[in-house]
Amino acid sequence: MPGPLADVKVIDLTSNFMGPYGSLLLADLGADICKVEAPGGDTTRGVGPARNPGMSVIFLHLNRNKRSIVLDLKNPAGLAALKKMLQSADVLLHSFRPRTLARLGLSFDEVHKLNPRLVYCGCFGFGQDGPYADRPAYDDLIQASVGMPVVQGRRNNGEPVYVASAIADRIVGMATANAVTAALYYRERSGHGQCVEVPMFETFSHFVMGDHMYGLTFDPPIGDWGYVRMTSPDRRPYRTKDGYLGVNVYNDKHWHRFFHLSGHPEMAEDPRYATIYGRTQHIDELYRFLGKVFETRTSDEWERLLTEADIPVIRMNTPETLLSDPHMQAVGFFGMQDHPSEGRLRTIGLPQSWSESKPELRHHSPRLGENTMELLGEYGFSEDEAAGLVASGAARTAD
Repeated sequence: MPGPLADVKVIDLTSNFMGPYGSLLLADLGADICKVEAPGGDTTRGVGPARNPGMSVIFLHLNRNKRSIVLDLKNPAGLAALKKMLQSADVLLHSFRPRTLARLGLSFDEVHKLNPRLVYCGCFGFGQDGPYADRPAYDDLIQASVGMPVVQGRRNNGEPVYVASAIADRIVGMATANAVTAALYYRERSGHGQCVEVPMFETFSHFVMGDHMYGLTFDPPIGDWGYVRMTSPDRRPYRTKDGYLGVNVYNDKHWHRFFHLSGHPEMAEDPRYATIYGRTQHIDELYRFLGKVFETRTSDEWERLLTEADIPVIRMNTPETLLSDPHMQAVGFFGMQDHPSEGRLRTIGLPQSWSESKPELRHHSPRLGENTMELLGEYGFSEDEAAGLVASGAARTAD
């Protein structure tokens, strides 16, 4: 069995980053992902370097272990084909605003009639009971909406700045995959499909506010928002004589040992620094102290001393040096793949290990419409019916 979700059939109507990341996680766990694309293809097919049109690096990393079918849902025959496919699927995953699907006759109520066991999961911008329900949403908008740029700005002289990653898309995509697997588990016990909605605004708020509601947790508030250790301007990789290290001097044991290593044993007895509560109140000055101390030795020296003292430390990588990191090489995290149309590619590994039902790389990232005919056949269409859909323009195959 190639992965714990083997034989779970997912009709994937998502595009861009968030939904495809969620379906990627399901695909890597063995689910059979039927990626339904509009005739123009997923937007990310054009994002980043590419050897061939429509096969950009972002698309390649988001869509392995999936197969692509092109259906024109504005064409009545294409829409009818999708509805037929849904009758034998386990999951419908979409990233449309719900009213958009309702206009196509694909609301939960209508699809539930076609297949009562189907898990119908939508990941989109905002919960449908609020005034933002119909607004579009992208990573930058959601980062802004939950205050992430302001949190980052507290470390950057007050100027709001986005996190340099599609962090909201990927966090919500992860939550979406989690929701789908939970709904499948419920179905196994109850026999019932259901509608699951994973709104970006609320989900990313859950992620951010767990750290940064902070003093606003209490009514009336006890202090300001913002986990002060994380928002300290001096919380950063530390410069050594010849490089940078990531170091987390955190608990009482770590600080006590570090004060002795740094030649300042008296600080271990200072009431400002003796407890985590006191250190939290004086974290900025402590981080500035760390910054000065680390500049006095080389990275090798500090890594040896801190490791011997059991203080967490690691070399700072760049995305380029991470590829050759000795740990990543030992666990085989980055691999190589010969893609049938894109040639030799470096791949990103599966981050978990399983003693049974081990996930594996089953399919390369597909060209647009590469699997249209085989997927139509698997979902109950005869060769003549499939060919008719292609001839009518309701479906398309790869060029």
